[in-house]
Amino acid sequence: MRIGIVCYPTFGGSGVLATELGKALAREGHMVHFITYQQPVRLSEFIPNIYYHEVQVPTYPLFDYPPYETALASTMVDVIRNNNLDLLHVHYAIPHASAAYMAKKILEKEGMHIPVITTLHGTDITLVGRDKTYAPVVAFSINQSDAITAVSNNLRDETYKTFNIEKEIEVIYNFVDVQRFSRKPIDAFRKVIAPNGERILLHASNFRKIKRVQDIVKIFYEVQKKIPAKLLFVGDGPERQAAEELARSLGVCDDMRFVGKQEQMEDILAIADLFLLTSEYESFGLAALEAMAAGVPVISTNAGGLKEININGETGYMADVGDILTMSRKAMDILQDDETLKGFKKRAADHAKKFDIANIVPLYEELYERFLVMEKPL
Repeated sequence: MRIGIVCYPTFGGSGVLATELGKALAREGHMVHFITYQQPVRLSEFIPNIYYHEVQVPTYPLFDYPPYETALASTMVDVIRNNNLDLLHVHYAIPHASAAYMAKKILEKEGMHIPVITTLHGTDITLVGRDKTYAPVVAFSINQSDAITAVSNNLRDETYKTFNIEKEIEVIYNFVDVQRFSRKPIDAFRKVIAPNGERILLHASNFRKIKRVQDIVKIFYEVQKKIPAKLLFVGDGPERQAAEELARSLGVCDDMRFVGKQEQMEDILAIADLFLLTSEYESFGLAALEAMAAGVPVISTNAGGLKEININGETGYMADVGDILTMSRKAMDILQDDETLKGFKKRAADHAKKFDIANIVPLYEELYERFLVMEKPL
């Protein structure tokens, strides 16, 4: 198949999943064309059958804001024409689904039919999509897609609740490459972070307000009272400064490290003992799944789709949003002794195998194949 993938090229969950999906499809022999404004961060290696098309957005004095959606639609048309694509798979509704609809209509005038599959990832529905500025376009674009998928049952239900969706939304879970995350820890790396054998806690996100990163600091403060520990923050964003200020006020800043955005999460997760995710909402929680694939148990909120991946009492524990004391206590329960921690690590790794890339990618291939019987000329 010749597949166009449209996504954000950043560290966010939608961009990560779209890029990893494209790489997996290319390894299966499909021709994959990425269309976005810069090279995806996870597209750092050469893989045959992968092509990258950069969306150029000219600037003119007339435009206060460069018209990215128009440039994206035009680039889609150009790539589809010149590479005879079989379908477009767009990730995140705004502006990818609406731009795909525009491209599809342009090509129909030329006698070409291009099926569009839209995958919903979370904030395109729960945050951006609910904004009255965008809501009509989001709903229309979703309904005009030939197929719609969501990364969790929770997100599917939220989409139906938020919009008048006239088509079936299929759930195809996010996935993880279990083999990639099955790494042995680098002892020298661990000793640099925890020279006296302290437990290592980890949080990774984009540090937006919804992630509640100050709750991470508060949990660490409570845990450290009982158990010697270090905390790693991976990522960056608007709430980082507030987290640092809180850490200084609580006197735990010296036992924390902010390591910034990292592409090789598998090496960092390999040395971690516990992953913390305190979000107000997660449509799925890909960061938590990657942690479990690395054999790291998870303390999380029970918000959104997290209940579909973090099994309370088995792969970690969950608590209500903002319940610092419960999450701190449960973290200490996991970390209290090596045998207990070992059991949680094993169960987390075993559960992650259900979401292995080898199990999920064929579901997308089956979805694509439904449209291959459609003749491209009208």
